Amino acid sequence: MKMYPLKSVPVLKERIWGGRKLREAFGKDLPAGARIGESWEVADLPEGQSTIANGPFQGRTLGEVVAQHPEEVAGRRDFPTPLPLLVKLLDAQDILSVQVHPDAETCRRMGRGAPKTECWYIIQAEPGAYIYKGLKPGVTKESFARAIEAGTTAELLEKVSVEVGQCHFLPAGTAHSIGAGLLIAEIQTPSDTTYRVFDWNRVDDAGRPRQLHIEEALESIHFDASGDALGVTTVGRLVDSEYFKVDKGHRAANCELLLARGQMKTLLFLSGGGEIVSSESEPVKFGAGDCLIIPAAFDGAATFSRETEYLNVTL
Repeated sequence: MKMYPLKSVPVLKERIWGGRKLREAFGKDLPAGARIGESWEVADLPEGQSTIANGPFQGRTLGEVVAQHPEEVAGRRDFPTPLPLLVKLLDAQDILSVQVHPDAETCRRMGRGAPKTECWYIIQAEPGAYIYKGLKPGVTKESFARAIEAGTTAELLEKVSVEVGQCHFLPAGTAHSIGAGLLIAEIQTPSDTTYRVFDWNRVDDAGRPRQLHIEEALESIHFDASGDALGVTTVGRLVDSEYFKVDKGHRAANCELLLARGQMKTLLFLSGGGEIVSSESEPVKFGAGDCLIIPAAFDGAATFSRETEYLNVTL
């Protein structure tokens, strides 16, 4: 089987805080009237499986293709399954809950859940947009528990104004929230384990509040790591973690990007467009909002018809 760039079919997730921005910005085919908060571009989880949109593998799940061709796609025969990566586009039209994701040690201690470390790349931001990222210095488990009871948890979090082009890294154990008016690319370890501690007193369409997970959250938060130590990057290597690496790329129209064999790459295109060509496969066109998995055995080049910005994720 000749390898070629694999274009993924997104898995759309309706969220109480979502909207229609993914259609406006990227032309995503959203269900009528649905508030879509997440588009899972690369996923290999029970809650969502990416399928292939093009070529001989069309219609098959990405996880199935990687499991059957690990060396050709991922570059090694012992590549772990399920795929250790989750790539999303987020449309936050309303503020998200104050929440935390556990680390591996917390999952082992509690006997459930899956660890989640993530980063957020800011694609669009309305004036005054912000995120909450980590705790203020000196916040303890006891003071945070009291704030949960009083409904004042946001006062103990670092509130950070954001701008387009920033990347924010959030290791597992970081209490956080995404504010309203943000379009974000989220790269993370493959987990949907989320423990909510405060949801701004919201109710769903049926008038019910969403479930909170206060005990689990208090066990998961790293109270010895304040948010002021979490930096922000804007160019080049955005994230260099043990789980994934993220590089920001930019190409002018009529430029080229060589895609050499040896390492699987996940390219998330944020603007522009073009096509990937090779002597061994048909050209694969891409545009803003597309996500392509470039197999390790593929050798070709991307040519850009328009000025293009993209994220390159490697493991």
